[in-house]
Amino acid sequence: MKVLIIEDEARAANRLVKLLEKIAPEAEVVDMLESVRDSVKYLKTNSSPDLIFSDIQLADGLSFEIYKQVEVECPIIFTTAFDQYAIEAFNTNGIDYLLKPIEKDRLEQALKKLESLSVKPDMQAVIRMMAGNLPMAKKYKSRFMVKIGEQIKIINTSDIKAFYSFDSASFILTQDKRNYIIDFTLDQVGEMLDPGEFFRVNRKFIVSLAACGQIYAWSNSRLKIEVEGLDEEIVVARERVLKFKAWLDGGK
Repeated sequence: MKVLIIEDEARAANRLVKLLEKIAPEAEVVDMLESVRDSVKYLKTNSSPDLIFSDIQLADGLSFEIYKQVEVECPIIFTTAFDQYAIEAFNTNGIDYLLKPIEKDRLEQALKKLESLSVKPDMQAVIRMMAGNLPMAKKYKSRFMVKIGEQIKIINTSDIKAFYSFDSASFILTQDKRNYIIDFTLDQVGEMLDPGEFFRVNRKFIVSLAACGQIYAWSNSRLKIEVEGLDEEIVVARERVLKFKAWLDGGK
């Protein structure tokens, strides 16, 4: 089975490859692409794979644009951190819709579903089959517990401006400019938060939408965010600028 992966986050792509190696060792990953433009070019000039794993939000747009420009006959398993695209996914040769981070059990289910379909599946039948099985909206963390001496304090996620790392520890910056240490890494925090409200701009910072009041153009096509209560400059990593702008614009 020849598999094409369309994913602009290297970490997510590598995780998917490792899961496939365990679950479906017979699968051959023919290429890994990062953009709408490169995917359209590839699909127009290469033979069709047997299966496509397709992230939805790519650096240069939504992956649905690929399938509007190229007729793809093979099944697609969509992967995304967002759940609002489910219906459109199932109308675009999608046979399943996996929310990130992808779990081994869910990937196995998706591949078993693929096996149960004919070589050229009846997509309307797939849509009807999936209509009663749309992914449940993921529940995101609504509060964090912090310890101040012997006191336990609860901080609502809505009261947080940013998460940041410093000296091998992770911290919360609240709306009232207070800082609290937390017992999670930023990688763990990133999986707990609503991606519509928080964005990881670089290795050290996750910012809330409410904190992004002052944004400036910076060197090398990057952006700088001034967050009141933090002395350190927050610079959006260059490879994340386009996604950050799309996030600010509501994911469009």
